[in-house]
Amino acid sequence: MKDKKFGMAYKILIALVLGIIVGAFIHNNEYYKDLLLESFLQPAGKIFILLIKMIVIPIVISTLIVGIAGVGDAKKFGRIGIKTIIYFEIVTTIAIFVGLGIANLFHPGSGIDISALHSVDISAYEKTTAEVGSGEHGLVTTILSLIPANVFDAMAKGNILAIIFFSVLFGLGLSALPEENKKPLLEVFKSTSAVMFKVTNMVMRYAPIGVFSLIATSVATFGFASVIPLFKLVITVYLSIAFFAIVVLGAIAKSCNINIFKLIVILKDELILAYSTASSETVLPRIMEKMEHYGAAKSITGFVIPTGYSFNLDGSTLYQSIAAIFIAQLYHIDLSVGQQIILVLTLMITSKGVAGVPGASFVVLLATLGSVGIPLEGLAFIAGIDRILDMARTALNVVGNALAALVIAKWENDFDSGRALAYEAQVFNRGARSAG
Repeated sequence: MKDKKFGMAYKILIALVLGIIVGAFIHNNEYYKDLLLESFLQPAGKIFILLIKMIVIPIVISTLIVGIAGVGDAKKFGRIGIKTIIYFEIVTTIAIFVGLGIANLFHPGSGIDISALHSVDISAYEKTTAEVGSGEHGLVTTILSLIPANVFDAMAKGNILAIIFFSVLFGLGLSALPEENKKPLLEVFKSTSAVMFKVTNMVMRYAPIGVFSLIATSVATFGFASVIPLFKLVITVYLSIAFFAIVVLGAIAKSCNINIFKLIVILKDELILAYSTASSETVLPRIMEKMEHYGAAKSITGFVIPTGYSFNLDGSTLYQSIAAIFIAQLYHIDLSVGQQIILVLTLMITSKGVAGVPGASFVVLLATLGSVGIPLEGLAFIAGIDRILDMARTALNVVGNALAALVIAKWENDFDSGRALAYEAQVFNRGARSAG
């Protein structure tokens, strides 16, 4: 009983606070920075990220194949795919416009003295941008990357879109086999999926150590001094993300008879973990499992949520539009309506074209700012606080993708309301017992 009261969410919160304290101490003590950062904290944090990467791909493959082969309707999955992509494009475009509107309303970049800001080297992001390509080339690259020349190479590189493409085809091929030929292999994938979710639970036991190490490393590297001059930007981004989650996603949820606040409570452990690590991958298996328990069909959660990791990054696109206007205001550049429309159109393309690469939001901005004449050097001023902003936008990405699975399931009449109510009762009764 004691273990239930002291659940994973509380352990991660404690790890987060301790990580901030230890990181702040190390930041002001060079001796401990050299001693602890490279020899303990960085490796401990990297171990957690590697463990998550290890389990994500087997879960995506097995879950998707089981879902598709279990239904075996190619037309249905074509319909789900079209609805999913349209939904993602509409919601992320709304996120861009919301970001632009809020940035123009609150002017987070006005009145800041550039000379008071500390710049950070962004050459690594520039290299990534050059490799991926920008604008129209980024979109073409994404389309081509859907088809893996070598599926094992795609697995090794973690190319989720290519893995999804292969898994869908494999699932459809498996479903077309006679029952006696299909059943043995289908059982293998069912067992693989069940085993990988058990492995996920094992990996999550390490989560508090991973969170502690990652946040301590970040604070030790940048400290808090870099936040003070850009406090207005941080507040603007956080309030914008809260507004988008409650108002925009809340309205979408309500239209499908889903309560956004209940969804957030159900995802509280995953939101704290995603926020702490600034990585959506850390919670991919768990939100797929939870949304299935919450009524969405396995075939839909297995397709919609992994695909959303490349196409439905609500928090990232919202942040990118705010950051672009912020840098323009920093340099006293007054963007016309036409230039802001160009910015929206460019973000709609580039945010998909470089999805899934390291530092994707930064790479998107580097690929976008030049289209409207905003100096790329301005990104160096916000690089130091990018981790703080990344934590919030990652949490919104998680809520957006979880909701997307429920919405698509509702549209497809593939949502089990009875299972959803039973899961709600289980979650909230457990929460009430813990509080008591």
